[in-house]
Amino acid sequence: MPLHRRSTLHALCGAVLVALGAAMAPAAQAQTFPVKTIKFVVPFGPGSGTDTSARYFAKKLQDLTGQAVVVENKPGANGFLAVKQVLTAPADGYTVFIGSNSTLAVNAALFKELPYDPVKDFSPLTMMMRAPAMLVVPPNAPYNDLKGLLAYAKAHPGQVNFGAGSAGYQLMGELLNDRAGLQTVHVPFKSAGETMTAVASGTVDYAFAEVTAVLELAKGGRVKILAVAADQRVANAPEVPTMSEAGLPGFEAYTWVGAMVSAKTPSAETARLAELFTTISKMDETRAFYERLGATPMTGGPAQMHEFQNGEIALWKRIVQQAKVPLQ
Repeated sequence: MPLHRRSTLHALCGAVLVALGAAMAPAAQAQTFPVKTIKFVVPFGPGSGTDTSARYFAKKLQDLTGQAVVVENKPGANGFLAVKQVLTAPADGYTVFIGSNSTLAVNAALFKELPYDPVKDFSPLTMMMRAPAMLVVPPNAPYNDLKGLLAYAKAHPGQVNFGAGSAGYQLMGELLNDRAGLQTVHVPFKSAGETMTAVASGTVDYAFAEVTAVLELAKGGRVKILAVAADQRVANAPEVPTMSEAGLPGFEAYTWVGAMVSAKTPSAETARLAELFTTISKMDETRAFYERLGATPMTGGPAQMHEFQNGEIALWKRIVQQAKVPLQ
């Protein structure tokens, strides 16, 4: 073969190999990702449903990848501190935000201005779980059912208060005020754990909280559960009536948890994390884990979570308007 033809052939082969290498690089990178410790940032303290989900998924993700996964709790400021930490960290897929209905939907409805955009600033990975809220009161409360609480609150307008560990629970309390015609006072806390401590001590008169934060306390006699805000009773507390059964028809309120990364994260790493999270959410042991807690695993991927999140934001904005909740 003439020298010039061999040179041309070598050049063409080289160009093809370079092109193939460029095309395969993202795929190869995604397959090797992760290669170091992953951090989950949780906007609430230990004991919350969000924290419980984060720690379960952290263990499973560590098992799947062989890489350490650490959970960091960053409560306070309506989740703003945790969000800031995630969005200012390197957008390389190694910092994951484990958010909730409060940080990823309710805040968009409750605040005039947010220091972040819960849709545009994040890329969704998957939903993790959904759980109905429970209405709880102190163990020595002068009422033992929902009707008793409503009657007491109506007889003492402006003197009864409710605790809320996040914006989501605040709106549940405001929704109860609107539906039942109450005038009660919102007392903010940093987490579900703090809120339950306040309920147990009688610092606040009642609160909504996720099933995971309530059941053990109720079994120990530290709080009383009046009702579950769901369309049906939960399997691990079948004695607790729904809000409808207890006297307030149609009242439902759910918490949910989902995972996201900064929207600036490369698509390959985002896709790989989404694949891993979705794999975990579909495991039989994941369903069993959540069912023991009175919750339901959510198995949709990024597209389903994006659609669900937008629907939730629209829902809570309607509730804020209907209940005439002042914007913060």
